[in-house]
Amino acid sequence: MTDWTSGYVADIGYTYGYYDLVNPLRAKLALLKAGLVLPEIATACELGFGQGLSVNIHGAASTTKWYGTDFNPSQAGYAQELAANIADGPQLFDQSFAEFCSRTDLPDFDFIAVHGIWSWISDENRAIIVDFVQRKLKVGGVLYISYNTQPGFAAMLPVRDLMTQHAAIMAPPGAGVLAKVDGALAFTNKLMATNPAFGLANPQIAERLKKLESQDRHYLAHEYFNRDWLPMSFADMAGLLSPAKLDFACSAAYTELLPGLNLTPEQQALLGEIPDAVFRQSIVDFMTNQQFRRDYWVKGKRGLQAIEYAEQLRALRVVLCEHAGAIQLTVKTLLGERALTDVIYKPIIDLLSDHAVRTIGDIEQALSSRGIVLTQLHEACLLLAHKGALAIAQEPSIANLRRPQTDRLNQRLLRQARGGGEVSALASPVTGGGVTVGRFQQLFISAIAEGKQQPSEWAHYAWQVLKASQQTIRKLDVALVGDEENLAELSSQAIEFRDLRLPLLRALGIV
Repeated sequence: MTDWTSGYVADIGYTYGYYDLVNPLRAKLALLKAGLVLPEIATACELGFGQGLSVNIHGAASTTKWYGTDFNPSQAGYAQELAANIADGPQLFDQSFAEFCSRTDLPDFDFIAVHGIWSWISDENRAIIVDFVQRKLKVGGVLYISYNTQPGFAAMLPVRDLMTQHAAIMAPPGAGVLAKVDGALAFTNKLMATNPAFGLANPQIAERLKKLESQDRHYLAHEYFNRDWLPMSFADMAGLLSPAKLDFACSAAYTELLPGLNLTPEQQALLGEIPDAVFRQSIVDFMTNQQFRRDYWVKGKRGLQAIEYAEQLRALRVVLCEHAGAIQLTVKTLLGERALTDVIYKPIIDLLSDHAVRTIGDIEQALSSRGIVLTQLHEACLLLAHKGALAIAQEPSIANLRRPQTDRLNQRLLRQARGGGEVSALASPVTGGGVTVGRFQQLFISAIAEGKQQPSEWAHYAWQVLKASQQTIRKLDVALVGDEENLAELSSQAIEFRDLRLPLLRALGIV
């Protein structure tokens, strides 16, 4: 009997995360920074979509036609249920990569996303994906791909092997995956407590294990306990993608597009001496001890003229996605926390604080008296987007067109929030993507949809839902007791939601 899992953890589901990196709209800001021509994205594909939250949010919130597959039938079933709420929803399948990539009814794609699977599949499946990209990605199209990489993961390789060996050899008969994860972690920590020479030579491992202890066990099972697990160098990745005629475009991590944030002047000077793009990226990974790369690759990279860059950047629409008063003017980098320049960032945030959609050209014109130039605006947008405070916005006509579809998907997700907090994002027709909305806030939105107008009513509604599920609230890691304590906390959160979050969610077309 064939093992359909191909060694991948399949008896527990993946987490319900939303990943904005899979949103093609966000690629525009990065590709412009790299000075590259922007493709129009009409068709897109996500290989290995997990629970399918991202692909469905993007399918509902934009006019892009999405396709995708995930071999796990439980995950694919949930994703298909979400897609059924969208009139022209994504076409999603539960096929293996071999089955899906050989389909003859798929269109050619402007954008293909491979997020969080490349390092955890076999060489055979990697070859299938490269062949698929070579055949189905249009000329000028973009591949987004993420993967564990060396040197940042080099020391973790033997630790991961040790944990999987423990799970295979030492776990009690019949133990489930989560029990195996717990057992392997406990044993590895016990081993490290004996001060093995490996631990002394690699002191960062102790901190890495401490971080693992605090992470979701479903995530850890999929991250470390599959049969296949291969952190890959950038040079090896470039070699594998070469037959697909792909050129490296730029990092999808916005902070990595601004070398001064993470690299010293001496490091930047050394990189300037290296003409080869692939070798230069390999050196960057050594300088930053890179663990996880997120990159855009293009089939047929073409540069923009300076005038084209300026025109296209000015035409980009953006919207503030956070309450202006909550935005901290700092950013964390490998060189420490950096302050963002007050005289640049504060006027931009003040202007966008009404959450109206504006083009970057509109912002440039409005702030012309402040001496803020276009390149500074571009950098500010990159860093504010990195912080989750800003997003690329769609044309108003597209946002209006997609609103009925995001409403239907969000209604389905809001119903799910009554039973648990697995999903923490809702779809915005304004941004064409997802916006973080916690469970209690989702319950407040449901109360508003039922006509309840006051924060006290929203709190009461939320508490009744929690009580029906025999759930209570934890505050400062202490469980609240009784109606009075829980209602007081929910009322406080509801007032804050009314004052700070609700106006934003209305502007983003979510409420």
